[in-house]
Amino acid sequence: MPGAKTRYLQRLQEGLQRLASASATTLDNKTRYLQIAFNYDVGLVKRVLPTIVRSRRILIEAGTPFIKREGVAGIRVIRALWRGHIVADLKTVDGALGEVDMVRAAGATAATVLGSSPTEALDLFIAHCTQLGMVSMIDMLGVDDPLKAVRQLRRPPDVVVLHRGRDEEGTRGKVIQYRHVNRVRSKFDVLISAAGGVDIKEARSAIFNGANIVVVNLVRPGDPWEGIRTDSDVGAMAQQ
Repeated sequence: MPGAKTRYLQRLQEGLQRLASASATTLDNKTRYLQIAFNYDVGLVKRVLPTIVRSRRILIEAGTPFIKREGVAGIRVIRALWRGHIVADLKTVDGALGEVDMVRAAGATAATVLGSSPTEALDLFIAHCTQLGMVSMIDMLGVDDPLKAVRQLRRPPDVVVLHRGRDEEGTRGKVIQYRHVNRVRSKFDVLISAAGGVDIKEARSAIFNGANIVVVNLVRPGDPWEGIRTDSDVGAMAQQ
């Protein structure tokens, strides 16, 4: 009987994994998505996330600073409060298999890898995300030619992220390079995400320029970055 019980539990777990994998591959290029990034701590997640109405058009991001501060336990907190897509903004550089496994086990349905990483890491990252039913995202922060970077891969990712970094927001002339949207999309069937200093006005510009996903940071009052202020009605703004 113990053996039968073990096999039953194993089949149940495999079934749940297949179900999760199926639900994780539902991003499509006809839909425009809002990705809300949490970059602070679990306290903010617990206060704000319950106010956001679940929608298939809204992705919740565990931002890089959040993951560094809270670890995969922070992703589990988000999963407990959010039934939709969760993006783990790992910005993986190396060790792709282990990092993808960690965030998948914590409940993430998508993850990011830096486009400047070694080609081997990028290929492993994309292949493992596909195997686990996750959405693979390549963050082109610091990459001058995203199309060239994608061309070097065995297969393209699900999403290419055009990213202006936080530290670049205050630099005159540093903008999200929307000119790459059509260049990449003309060669590869991928979704395009726009990130970095995005407020409501910039979000509209991103959609106008062809982005499928717009990433908006939650920003505390007094911080020098653009985004949705944490003291505003985040839930209402997410519905705009």
